Amino acid sequence: MDYGSTHREIIEDCKLGNKRAQFELYRLYSQAMYNICLRMVNDDLDAEDLLQQSFVDVFTKMDTFRYESSIGAWIKRIVVNNCINFLKKRRLNIESLDDRFHHVAEDAPVEETKLNISTINRAITELPDGYRVVFSLYMFEGYDHKEIGEILNITEATSKSQYSRAKKKLKELLEGKRLTVDS
Repeated sequence: MDYGSTHREIIEDCKLGNKRAQFELYRLYSQAMYNICLRMVNDDLDAEDLLQQSFVDVFTKMDTFRYESSIGAWIKRIVVNNCINFLKKRRLNIESLDDRFHHVAEDAPVEETKLNISTINRAITELPDGYRVVFSLYMFEGYDHKEIGEILNITEATSKSQYSRAKKKLKELLEGKRLTVDS
């Protein structure tokens, strides 16, 4: 495919600092990139901030774009990298877990095992980085293993393996915490 012809004039004008061209590129790609941000971080305000930061990066790094891929793919890589970095800095503190399970009844199985949401969140944060990132992207962000592989630049098999190991490790951590609570 000839990536060079897709939006070439807009790209070249962006490289020269043309604000109208930058606005046009933003207009063409911002909605799709916002959707990616929102899917990854699951928070409107964070997604908006990441989108804006990503486009600042796009325009400041525009001179490095070499037409080896489509401009959309290049922008998406910047967006995904910014989201991954954001999640790593935040250490994947899954706040949405509390919101999703806020309605759990007092007699729910979570109470029977004496595990609560904060215990589960702490156990998730104790997972090794690779396990935690894959587990979170799969379980909470809704990515499949092929997408995770593309995002993290790993194979689909590695993603599946990391996810399987994360589940096993999380189970061990939670069983240890249950023994501690029961003692």
